Amino acid sequence: MAAGPTSSPTSLPSFSIVLETENLAYANLEGLFQAIASLETQTPSPTAANEVLLIDSGDTPLEVLEQLCDRYPWLQVYEVPQGTEYYGAKMLGAQACTGDIVVYYDSDCLYQPNWLQTILGSFSTPEIQVVAGETRTQGVGLYGTAMAITYIFPQYSGQKGLQPSTQYFLNNVAFRRNFLLAHPIPVDLPLYRGNCVIHAQSLVAAGHTIWRQPQAQATHAPPNGLSHFFWRFLLIGYDYYWQKQLLSSKRTLTAAQKQANNQANNQANNQESDNPTGGMAEKLGIFRDRMGKLISADWRHALFFPLSLPIILASALLIYGGYSITKWRQDYLMDLCNKLAVEI
Repeated sequence: MAAGPTSSPTSLPSFSIVLETENLAYANLEGLFQAIASLETQTPSPTAANEVLLIDSGDTPLEVLEQLCDRYPWLQVYEVPQGTEYYGAKMLGAQACTGDIVVYYDSDCLYQPNWLQTILGSFSTPEIQVVAGETRTQGVGLYGTAMAITYIFPQYSGQKGLQPSTQYFLNNVAFRRNFLLAHPIPVDLPLYRGNCVIHAQSLVAAGHTIWRQPQAQATHAPPNGLSHFFWRFLLIGYDYYWQKQLLSSKRTLTAAQKQANNQANNQANNQESDNPTGGMAEKLGIFRDRMGKLISADWRHALFFPLSLPIILASALLIYGGYSITKWRQDYLMDLCNKLAVEI
């Protein structure tokens, strides 16, 4: 399916926008203001939404919420029980909103001005139930280049039209609301992040198509500070271990389905694997793809890459360490985070 969205603003489906604040445990409030500012400039305007819900689980100071609502009167604060985690907040938002389409964005992302129009316009037929945008990591320099190579998010694919995919990021995706409520994101998994990996595989296994819209673009902030960097990469390893276990135990994909998924990924030139613990050859392929796209997007990455190698190596070692620790003691890292009250 190569054609991009053709819908005009007047023909777009009704929609709701959901932002959670659980990410503010490790992001900063400035990032929240920037994320909402990037939403304000969208076409269509957020005032056209049925509602724009800010899901607050106690992470945002009251005075900040009041300031946000004064500045953005179209923003509605929806309070959920304190301690509600990321995926739980997202699903509570879907249950509370009323638009035909639920659009998700995050407090640590910035969105291109045409992002909302593009992702909504992609729901061109009733058969399209899920549309995922593309998110990449912000920054260039010693740290920015290292994070663009090793952090979760790939570089933009450079493609133009809708492509079948086997994954999505919950900071840049939209669902038909009824479909999402009928196929909810699981919230009771032993993961820090990555529930959407399991959810995506379950959807594909059930015969549903996740459509990737390369023109719905966002940038994600890298880990903020040394503590966040240390724990975030450890927990990437933790999540990789659990994703591997969950995908293996569920055995959601038949051999034919796996082959179809691989073909879809190859056809879509999707440089990221849906296997979180792929082999060395696969990882090297992803590295080469990322480097090529990075340098094509900004030649300065080629200059900073040699100087970024210590950070890249530290990132890889932390991921491996998190995976190995979790393989040895499955709950150790999350128990330690809770014991130390680490902000991640």
